[in-house]
Amino acid sequence: MKCQVIVDMLERLAPKRLAEEWDNPGLLVGSFRQEVRKVYVCLDVSLPAAEEAIACGADMIVAHHPMIFKGIRQVRTDLYDGRLLQLLLSHNIAVYAAHTNLDIAQGGVNDVLAAAVGLERVEGFAVTDEASGACIGRIGYLPEAKALEKFVQQVKEGLQADCVRFVRGNDRMVRKVALCSGAGAEFIGKAAFKGADVYLTGDVKYHDAQKAVQQEISLIDAGHFATEFPVVAVLADYLRQEAAALKKPLEVVTDTVSADFFEYV
Repeated sequence: MKCQVIVDMLERLAPKRLAEEWDNPGLLVGSFRQEVRKVYVCLDVSLPAAEEAIACGADMIVAHHPMIFKGIRQVRTDLYDGRLLQLLLSHNIAVYAAHTNLDIAQGGVNDVLAAAVGLERVEGFAVTDEASGACIGRIGYLPEAKALEKFVQQVKEGLQADCVRFVRGNDRMVRKVALCSGAGAEFIGKAAFKGADVYLTGDVKYHDAQKAVQQEISLIDAGHFATEFPVVAVLADYLRQEAAALKKPLEVVTDTVSADFFEYV
Protein backbone atom coordinates (compact mmCIF):
# COMPACT_ATOMS: atom_id res chain seq x y z
CA MET A 1 0.00 0.00 0.00
CA LYS A 2 1.02 3.61 -0.31
CA CYS A 3 2.88 5.30 2.52
CA GLN A 4 0.03 7.83 2.67
CA VAL A 5 -2.42 5.07 3.69
CA ILE A 6 -0.23 4.11 6.64
CA VAL A 7 0.16 7.76 7.62
CA ASP A 8 -3.63 8.05 7.60
CA MET A 9 -3.87 5.03 9.93
CA LEU A 10 -1.39 6.58 12.34
CA GLU A 11 -3.08 9.97 12.32
CA ARG A 12 -6.47 8.44 13.08
CA LEU A 13 -4.90 7.15 16.29
CA ALA A 14 -2.71 10.18 17.05
CA PRO A 15 -3.75 13.29 15.08
CA LYS A 16 -0.86 15.70 14.51
CA ARG A 17 -2.99 18.56 15.87
CA LEU A 18 -2.54 17.05 19.35
CA ALA A 19 1.23 17.55 19.27
CA GLU A 20 3.00 20.21 21.33
CA GLU A 21 4.10 23.30 19.36
CA TRP A 22 7.82 22.52 19.73
CA ASP A 23 7.41 18.97 18.43
CA ASN A 24 8.05 17.62 14.91
CA PRO A 25 5.82 14.61 14.23
CA GLY A 26 4.88 13.35 10.78
CA LEU A 27 6.65 11.96 7.72
CA LEU A 28 10.30 12.99 8.16
CA VAL A 29 11.98 10.93 5.42
CA GLY A 30 10.56 9.54 2.18
CA SER A 31 7.49 10.14 0.06
CA PHE A 32 3.77 9.76 0.70
CA ARG A 33 3.56 8.06 -2.69
CA GLN A 34 6.08 5.29 -2.13
CA GLU A 35 4.92 1.69 -1.83
CA VAL A 36 5.17 0.04 1.59
CA ARG A 37 4.94 -3.70 2.17
CA LYS A 38 6.66 -3.99 5.55
CA VAL A 39 6.76 -1.56 8.50
CA TYR A 40 9.32 -1.58 11.30
CA VAL A 41 8.13 -0.03 14.59
CA CYS A 42 10.60 1.34 17.14
CA LEU A 43 11.06 3.94 19.86
CA ASP A 44 14.13 5.68 18.37
CA VAL A 45 15.51 5.75 14.84
CA SER A 46 19.10 4.76 15.61
CA LEU A 47 21.75 3.19 13.38
CA PRO A 48 21.17 -0.27 14.92
CA ALA A 49 17.41 0.10 14.43
CA ALA A 50 17.87 1.25 10.83
CA GLU A 51 20.19 -1.67 10.14
CA GLU A 52 17.66 -4.12 11.58
CA ALA A 53 14.90 -2.52 9.49
CA ILE A 54 17.04 -2.97 6.36
CA ALA A 55 17.93 -6.56 7.28
CA CYS A 56 14.27 -7.51 7.65
CA GLY A 57 13.28 -5.80 4.40
CA ALA A 58 11.21 -2.94 5.82
CA ASP A 59 10.10 -0.12 3.54
CA MET A 60 9.03 2.19 6.36
CA ILE A 61 10.00 2.93 9.96
CA VAL A 62 7.40 4.17 12.43
CA ALA A 63 9.03 5.66 15.52
CA HIS A 64 7.95 7.50 18.65
CA HIS A 65 10.84 9.95 18.85
CA PRO A 66 11.40 12.17 15.79
CA MET A 67 14.86 11.76 14.28
CA ILE A 68 14.71 15.39 13.08
CA PHE A 69 13.64 18.18 15.44
CA LYS A 70 15.17 21.30 13.92
CA GLY A 71 16.35 22.48 10.53
CA ILE A 72 19.32 20.57 9.10
CA ARG A 73 22.19 22.81 7.98
CA GLN A 74 24.47 20.07 6.72
CA VAL A 75 24.44 16.33 6.04
CA ARG A 76 27.86 15.05 7.08
CA THR A 77 28.06 11.35 6.34
CA ASP A 78 31.13 11.05 8.55
CA LEU A 79 28.90 11.96 11.53
CA TYR A 80 26.15 9.87 13.13
CA ASP A 81 23.07 11.73 11.90
CA GLY A 82 24.43 12.03 8.37
CA ARG A 83 25.30 8.32 8.20
CA LEU A 84 21.81 7.49 9.44
CA LEU A 85 20.10 9.66 6.82
CA GLN A 86 22.35 8.29 4.07
CA LEU A 87 21.53 4.73 5.11
CA LEU A 88 17.78 5.34 5.14
CA LEU A 89 17.71 7.21 1.83
CA SER A 90 19.97 4.74 0.06
CA HIS A 91 17.55 1.93 0.99
CA ASN A 92 14.43 3.99 0.20
CA ILE A 93 13.05 3.68 3.74
CA ALA A 94 10.40 6.18 4.80
CA VAL A 95 10.40 7.40 8.41
CA TYR A 96 7.33 8.59 10.28
CA ALA A 97 7.27 9.81 13.90
CA ALA A 98 4.32 10.09 16.28
CA HIS A 99 5.63 11.84 19.38
CA THR A 100 3.71 14.11 21.76
CA ASN A 101 0.56 13.49 19.73
CA LEU A 102 0.92 9.78 20.58
CA ASP A 103 1.65 10.67 24.22
CA ILE A 104 -1.62 12.61 24.38
CA ALA A 105 -3.83 10.39 22.20
CA GLN A 106 -6.39 8.01 23.71
CA GLY A 107 -4.84 4.55 23.48
CA GLY A 108 -1.38 6.08 23.11
CA VAL A 109 1.79 5.97 25.18
CA ASN A 110 0.32 7.04 28.51
CA ASP A 111 -2.69 4.74 28.33
CA VAL A 112 -0.34 1.86 27.51
CA LEU A 113 1.83 2.83 30.50
CA ALA A 114 -1.20 3.01 32.81
CA ALA A 115 -2.32 -0.46 31.73
CA ALA A 116 1.19 -1.90 32.12
CA VAL A 117 1.40 -0.84 35.78
CA GLY A 118 -2.10 -2.03 36.64
CA LEU A 119 -4.21 1.13 36.85
CA GLU A 120 -7.97 1.25 36.39
CA ARG A 121 -10.51 4.10 36.19
CA VAL A 122 -7.90 6.02 34.21
CA GLU A 123 -8.49 9.58 33.03
CA GLY A 124 -6.50 12.50 31.64
CA PHE A 125 -4.01 14.21 33.92
CA ALA A 126 -2.52 17.48 32.60
CA VAL A 127 -4.70 19.36 30.08
CA THR A 128 -2.86 20.48 26.94
CA ASP A 129 -5.85 21.92 25.09
CA GLU A 130 -8.83 23.37 26.94
CA ALA A 131 -11.10 23.35 23.89
CA SER A 132 -10.76 19.63 23.17
CA GLY A 133 -9.90 18.47 26.69
CA ALA A 134 -6.77 16.72 25.41
CA CYS A 135 -4.42 15.69 28.21
CA ILE A 136 -0.86 14.49 28.58
CA GLY A 137 -0.28 11.97 31.34
CA ARG A 138 -2.91 9.90 33.12
CA ILE A 139 -4.25 9.47 36.64
CA GLY A 140 -6.00 6.37 37.95
CA TYR A 141 -6.32 3.86 40.73
CA LEU A 142 -4.96 0.49 41.76
CA PRO A 143 -7.65 -2.16 42.35
CA GLU A 144 -6.55 -2.22 45.99
CA ALA A 145 -4.15 -0.17 48.07
CA LYS A 146 -0.65 -1.52 48.54
CA ALA A 147 2.62 -0.53 50.16
CA LEU A 148 4.89 1.73 48.12
CA GLU A 149 7.62 -0.92 47.87
CA LYS A 150 5.15 -3.45 46.45
CA PHE A 151 3.90 -1.00 43.87
CA VAL A 152 7.47 -0.11 42.88
CA GLN A 153 8.12 -3.83 42.30
CA GLN A 154 4.89 -4.06 40.27
CA VAL A 155 6.07 -1.15 38.09
CA LYS A 156 9.47 -2.76 37.57
CA GLU A 157 7.93 -6.06 36.51
CA GLY A 158 5.18 -4.50 34.41
CA LEU A 159 7.67 -2.40 32.44
CA GLN A 160 10.43 -5.04 32.42
CA ALA A 161 12.74 -2.31 33.69
CA ASP A 162 16.30 -3.07 34.81
CA CYS A 163 16.20 -0.46 37.55
CA VAL A 164 13.51 1.65 39.20
CA ARG A 165 14.27 4.48 41.64
CA PHE A 166 11.74 5.79 44.11
CA VAL A 167 11.34 8.60 46.60
CA ARG A 168 9.22 8.17 49.72
CA GLY A 169 7.26 11.39 50.00
CA ASN A 170 4.61 10.18 52.43
CA ASP A 171 3.64 7.20 54.59
CA ARG A 172 0.38 6.43 52.79
CA MET A 173 -0.54 3.19 51.09
CA VAL A 174 -0.61 3.61 47.31
CA ARG A 175 -4.04 3.71 45.68
CA LYS A 176 -4.21 6.82 43.49
CA VAL A 177 -1.42 7.06 40.90
CA ALA A 178 -0.53 9.83 38.45
CA LEU A 179 1.91 9.22 35.61
CA CYS A 180 3.55 10.74 32.58
CA SER A 181 5.74 8.75 30.21
CA GLY A 182 9.26 9.85 29.29
CA ALA A 183 10.32 13.00 31.11
CA GLY A 184 7.45 14.44 33.15
CA ALA A 185 9.00 15.80 36.33
CA GLU A 186 7.44 19.20 35.58
CA PHE A 187 4.08 17.76 36.67
CA ILE A 188 5.06 16.67 40.20
CA GLY A 189 3.20 19.61 41.72
CA LYS A 190 0.08 18.89 39.66
CA ALA A 191 0.12 15.24 40.74
CA ALA A 192 0.33 16.32 44.37
CA PHE A 193 -2.49 18.84 43.88
CA LYS A 194 -4.71 16.13 42.37
CA GLY A 195 -4.20 13.98 45.45
CA ALA A 196 -2.06 11.23 43.95
CA ASP A 197 -0.23 9.05 46.45
CA VAL A 198 2.58 8.50 43.98
CA TYR A 199 3.72 9.95 40.66
CA LEU A 200 5.41 7.76 38.03
CA THR A 201 7.63 9.20 35.30
CA GLY A 202 11.25 9.17 34.07
CA ASP A 203 14.35 11.38 33.96
CA VAL A 204 13.95 12.63 37.54
CA LYS A 205 16.66 14.95 38.92
CA TYR A 206 17.77 15.51 42.51
CA HIS A 207 15.77 18.69 43.00
CA ASP A 208 12.69 17.02 41.50
CA ALA A 209 12.96 14.42 44.26
CA GLN A 210 13.34 17.19 46.81
CA LYS A 211 10.22 18.88 45.48
CA ALA A 212 8.23 15.64 45.77
CA VAL A 213 9.21 15.23 49.43
CA GLN A 214 8.30 18.84 50.16
CA GLN A 215 4.87 18.30 48.57
CA GLU A 216 4.37 14.95 50.33
CA ILE A 217 4.00 12.83 47.22
CA SER A 218 5.99 9.68 46.56
CA LEU A 219 7.84 9.50 43.26
CA ILE A 220 8.88 6.62 41.00
CA ASP A 221 11.48 7.10 38.28
CA ALA A 222 11.27 4.09 35.96
CA GLY A 223 13.35 5.76 33.26
CA HIS A 224 12.54 7.36 29.91
CA PHE A 225 12.99 4.18 27.88
CA ALA A 226 10.99 1.82 30.12
CA THR A 227 8.00 4.15 30.41
CA GLU A 228 7.71 4.53 26.64
CA PHE A 229 8.95 1.32 24.99
CA PRO A 230 5.75 -0.69 25.74
CA VAL A 231 3.90 1.40 23.14
CA VAL A 232 6.00 -0.17 20.35
CA ALA A 233 4.20 -3.54 20.50
CA VAL A 234 0.80 -1.86 20.90
CA LEU A 235 1.41 0.43 17.91
CA ALA A 236 2.51 -2.54 15.79
CA ASP A 237 -0.69 -4.43 16.68
CA TYR A 238 -2.75 -1.35 15.82
CA LEU A 239 -1.20 -1.17 12.34
CA ARG A 240 -1.83 -4.87 11.75
CA GLN A 241 -5.48 -4.49 12.72
CA GLU A 242 -5.97 -1.40 10.55
CA ALA A 243 -4.39 -3.11 7.54
CA ALA A 244 -6.56 -6.19 8.07
CA ALA A 245 -9.68 -4.01 8.23
CA LEU A 246 -8.72 -2.52 4.85
CA LYS A 247 -7.93 -6.02 3.55
CA LYS A 248 -4.48 -4.78 2.58
CA PRO A 249 -1.32 -6.89 2.83
CA LEU A 250 1.05 -5.32 5.35
CA GLU A 251 3.72 -6.98 7.45
CA VAL A 252 4.61 -5.23 10.71
CA VAL A 253 7.70 -6.06 12.78
CA THR A 254 9.06 -4.53 15.98
CA ASP A 255 12.46 -3.39 17.14
CA THR A 256 14.48 -6.12 18.89
CA VAL A 257 17.84 -4.33 19.12
CA SER A 258 17.11 -1.25 21.21
CA ALA A 259 17.61 -1.03 24.96
CA ASP A 260 17.89 1.59 27.65
CA PHE A 261 21.11 3.58 27.24
CA PHE A 262 21.71 3.32 30.98
CA GLU A 263 23.31 0.23 32.51
CA TYR A 264 23.51 -0.43 36.24
CA VAL A 265 26.01 -2.03 38.61
